[in-house]
Amino acid sequence: MTEHVEATTETTDSGPGGYAAARLRLLQEESQSGPPRRSALAGLTDQWLAALLGGGAETSGIGGGVALVAVGGYGRGELSPRSDLDVVLLHDGSADSSALAALADHVWYPVWDMGLALDHSVRTPDEARKTAAEDLKVQLGLLDARHLAGDADLTAGLRTTVLADWRAQAPKRLPELRELCQERGERHGELQFLLEPDLKEARGGLRDATALRAIAASWLADAPREGLAEARRRLLDTRDALHLATGRATDRLSLQEQDQIAGALDLLDADALLRQVYESARTISYASDVTWREVDRVLRARSVSRPRLRGLLGGRGRGGSGSAQAPAERSPLAEGVVEQDGEVVLARAARPERDPVLPLRAAAAAAQAGLPLSLHAVRRLAAAARPLPVPWPPEAREELVTLLGAGESTVGVWEALEAEGLITRLLPDWERVRCRPQRNPVHRWTVDRHLVETAVRASALSRRVGRPDLLLVAALLHDIGKGWPGDHSVVGETIVRDVATRIGFDRADVSVLATLVRHHLLLVETATRRDLDDPATVRSVAEAVHSPATLELLHALTEADALATGPAAWSAWRGALVADLVKRVAAVLAGEPAPDPDSPQQITAEQERLAIEACRTGGPVLALHARSEALPSADAATEPEPIGVELLIAVPDQPGVLSAAAGVLALHRLTVRAADLRAVELPSELDGADKPEDVLLLSWRVAAEYGSLPQAARLRNDLLRALDGSLDIVARLAEREAAYRKYPRRRGVHAPPPRVTIAPGSSQLATVIEVRAQDIPGLLHRIGRALEAAGLTVRSAHVSTLGANAVDAFYVTDPTGAPLAPMRAAEVAREVEQALR
Repeated sequence: MTEHVEATTETTDSGPGGYAAARLRLLQEESQSGPPRRSALAGLTDQWLAALLGGGAETSGIGGGVALVAVGGYGRGELSPRSDLDVVLLHDGSADSSALAALADHVWYPVWDMGLALDHSVRTPDEARKTAAEDLKVQLGLLDARHLAGDADLTAGLRTTVLADWRAQAPKRLPELRELCQERGERHGELQFLLEPDLKEARGGLRDATALRAIAASWLADAPREGLAEARRRLLDTRDALHLATGRATDRLSLQEQDQIAGALDLLDADALLRQVYESARTISYASDVTWREVDRVLRARSVSRPRLRGLLGGRGRGGSGSAQAPAERSPLAEGVVEQDGEVVLARAARPERDPVLPLRAAAAAAQAGLPLSLHAVRRLAAAARPLPVPWPPEAREELVTLLGAGESTVGVWEALEAEGLITRLLPDWERVRCRPQRNPVHRWTVDRHLVETAVRASALSRRVGRPDLLLVAALLHDIGKGWPGDHSVVGETIVRDVATRIGFDRADVSVLATLVRHHLLLVETATRRDLDDPATVRSVAEAVHSPATLELLHALTEADALATGPAAWSAWRGALVADLVKRVAAVLAGEPAPDPDSPQQITAEQERLAIEACRTGGPVLALHARSEALPSADAATEPEPIGVELLIAVPDQPGVLSAAAGVLALHRLTVRAADLRAVELPSELDGADKPEDVLLLSWRVAAEYGSLPQAARLRNDLLRALDGSLDIVARLAEREAAYRKYPRRRGVHAPPPRVTIAPGSSQLATVIEVRAQDIPGLLHRIGRALEAAGLTVRSAHVSTLGANAVDAFYVTDPTGAPLAPMRAAEVAREVEQALR
């Protein structure tokens, strides 16, 4: 590296052009990257700026008393390709202001001419010290001050005073720094879980690593060093590659750049890149948590010791309140585990080398007490604890369940165990899901954190089930198969049989856990995509779960899984559908007779009223109103949850109803969150020659894309026009799509193509066509038109939206009312898929 910098000295002395050429050569050298390149770039820039200061001093006539100082990241010698140059022109106050301004211009303008971002200031040491006292960010930058050129004594004096001030003011400034870090984390999110993270500002990013350096400089506390430098280096390397790929000074790792950046870092793919970023962020986040706890402990101790010291100086005798601070009390929590000073530590008599259950016992005690595990305790356990025998003893299994059932406090304790490698030692299969990203935007967590969050959610539902231990373990392991190729539910079933056996569950319990993992998506997928009035739907679920006890567990696991996924995965509407399905399956498992598929379907009083009016008028009838209801598991005192606006449409059965209704909603910019279509029999008192055979009842849950909801009368008028052909929905939607193309929005993620499949065996009465596609305006209208063009009758439709993805199921028959032949069904699926492309 030194030879490279020396070789470029001649070019940097000749001016900005020489520096630009040398800089470009350095950035294009594939053999040099990472810390050596950042250091070399900083050295190259140092020489250039030093030459600029020297030339400016000659021009302005300032002979001495000035220094050029690098601060912040530049001060640390870490320049990424598009980093800002943070510099201070320091002076002793003796120079004339106009000469000083001329000197500053001589340095600043060439930097701006190069197109480099410059964060600059001109200050005396006293002014810099005063500004630092008023602005925490300035003080943090000055902690990394590094001399570039000029009077080295000025720089040394500034560094000495700034560090002295920081250490003297640390009890006041560190809480301010912590608040700044927390606000930034809340604004930018947690780096270890974001699909498009900000490498610098998000929690666990480069700003937090800098904060840890500042804490260490205060001499009050120090971060755990193991892995911290490597984590920081990886984030800096990723940012370097991001700057080179985009040509911009950006810290946001956008989806469209991730594959290119992964290639630049010699990583397999974008998932490998994200996993490396997440692991680095997790190391920094954990180090931050531990360090801030230590800061709190030291500041608490100081606040207690000072009054005692004052009392001692005031003349109080020995043994009084002014005596030396007593050792922190140790309160027993479990065998070998005590609480001390707000943390869980090992008892003095604990022998982890002789007690293989101690790690789980300590973790369970900490989680139940809502306290963190001390860093020293976790490291001692990791270094000395014996491996558990296989199968685990009952106590170990019970402590694991106790840990999982502690609720929110489980997360912090689990992270402490994971940071020291104890989780993968207990559960080797965990390594496959650790820090694994989930590309589906519905998910807010990585796979491993989602599993822990599901256990947290399940702990709140444990009173609903007879075997809370099986619920909690199933919650922890339900997605364990995502670390392997293939269907994660199928793979997970095999893995969980092995894991549950190792943990010590008997054969019957292992079978239940395997069933829960294999079918953890069964209830929500069936409830939202299948016709619950079809006996085959309920019977298939009953055959999968086998027993009421397993159904009870699966119901709770379904809710916990959805709640831990993200806000788009669970709602009162979905909860009600799942609860309805569970009720029907429970009846079948209890031996109650299955409902007659030919019997009239149950409808509400409002639906019956709308159907009667539609029959009498011969046209569509609408009702539009807001809905809210409590989740099935909610406490009686819980406020009802709004589930959006419900639109009910009753219309005499005729071709094109589904596509017409969906098209009208799209024209009025109504986003369909969920939909249900079914034919209902009319009341017997309406029998007559002019009575239509059926009335179609469409139940929609919609939201306005912009502004307020349209009036029901306008929707009805447009639906009438769409049905009689006077409103050309296809042309109107095409005009809107052309307008979108004319004024393209910000470039987004390229969505995968739609997929249309047949779900065999889902119904004896109809063929079930399942459509998975990007949720776009008019999607349901296009699907309806494609099905109608194929000459099919839609018996019922079940529409579900998860984030940006639509998952819709349509029960269709041929014109005679019979299910489609297999070859015809496959042909229709291809036609619909082609229509959506």
